[in-house]
Amino acid sequence: MEFKLSKEFIEQIEGLIAEQNERELLEVLKDIHFADIAELMNELRGSEAGYIFKILDSEVSSEILLELDEEVREKILNNLSAKEIAEELDEMDTDDAVDIISELPEEMKDEVISELEDFEHAKDIVELLRYDENTAGGLMAKELVKVNENWNILTCVVEMRKQAEHVSRVHSIYVVDDEDRLKGRLSLKDLLTSSTTTHIKDVYIPKVDFVKVDTKDTEVARIMQKYDLEAIPVVDETGRLVGRITIDDIVDVIKEEADRDYQMAAGISQDVEADDSIWELTKARLPWLILALTGSFIAVKVSSGFGDAMDKFPTLFFFTPLIAAMAGNVGVQSSAIIVQGLANNSITGSLWRRLAKEMLLSLFNSLILAAILLFGTHFLLDLDYSVAATIGIALISVMILASLIGTFIPITLNKYGVDPALATGPFITTSNDIFGILIYFTIAKYILGF
Repeated sequence: MEFKLSKEFIEQIEGLIAEQNERELLEVLKDIHFADIAELMNELRGSEAGYIFKILDSEVSSEILLELDEEVREKILNNLSAKEIAEELDEMDTDDAVDIISELPEEMKDEVISELEDFEHAKDIVELLRYDENTAGGLMAKELVKVNENWNILTCVVEMRKQAEHVSRVHSIYVVDDEDRLKGRLSLKDLLTSSTTTHIKDVYIPKVDFVKVDTKDTEVARIMQKYDLEAIPVVDETGRLVGRITIDDIVDVIKEEADRDYQMAAGISQDVEADDSIWELTKARLPWLILALTGSFIAVKVSSGFGDAMDKFPTLFFFTPLIAAMAGNVGVQSSAIIVQGLANNSITGSLWRRLAKEMLLSLFNSLILAAILLFGTHFLLDLDYSVAATIGIALISVMILASLIGTFIPITLNKYGVDPALATGPFITTSNDIFGILIYFTIAKYILGF
């Protein structure tokens, strides 16, 4: 049954902390999952969360540390000595330990590493710190189970037992040669059904998906998603097996990428959270707001150039927001579909074929909407047929152009290595507003003759 954090439970925990009733507090928390304890600690004051963290066993507290909100984790780490932090890291897989160390101040990192009791564990952590956090090397853990292709089944089982002591979950058994180069994988079924004298090289599966240490994290996520992998091995430039990436790390990558794209589409240029300072939030939002203001000013300037039209046909003015809004909406819809396709690597065919498809789609949609608009303007507003026709034709033209812009821009940005999510935010909306108004009044000028 899923744990539900209630106000009454939080008050109970706060009371036990106030009384410093360590025994009863541990009794209450002993059957609660570490992720739920982390959720509880996120709701408490910093001193209260620190108290719970201090009384828990290091095996549990190390798991909790990874689940805490960054702000709460920072407060707890600030109140721990280098030795205490090292004790927590000794209980973690290397990839998780690296994530924690990366959040520490520079002067603290070396001190914590020097306090680690397990020398091999410390050496693996130092090696992982060399890699960019947005690559396979930065994601991988050193803990894995591997067997030599020249071993027999009996030797293999003995060696696997030794290795498994340091691996929290065995997803795959990897096969390597004498130089530690990845050769394939060994299925558990073959391991159990083969004779103890059978050599691994006679039963292992040579086909295995892998990534290199410098592969981008988003590419790793795409590969694991495509092939439904729970884990994937990582090799270095020479093909040596150096680590593995598990699905829990990839879920984090996917979530972070989705959050980043969502913020960028909303016009937020930096990775920020609601609890960040006003200055940080301002720096993230202001550039796009300036762009939107500039674009709106240009749209005003464009509109002012058609002052005669406003005097002769004032009704046109009232439809300006409608035209601009439809341009922006269609552009965002088109760009969102393209950005999603680029992220999933599902965009196929040439650019011109994609543009032609979007043009036909927008033509079909715009004809339906223009018919609805003409019906409404005639029966509800009693507009002159020429004015109504102007608005309808402008709507069709604007929607087609907006869809083409919304398709072309993200594909072009992606081609030149720029995040295409930029195209789904104010950039598309503002540009379509400007072009939409320009097209609207230009069509009106030729049809109505002003």
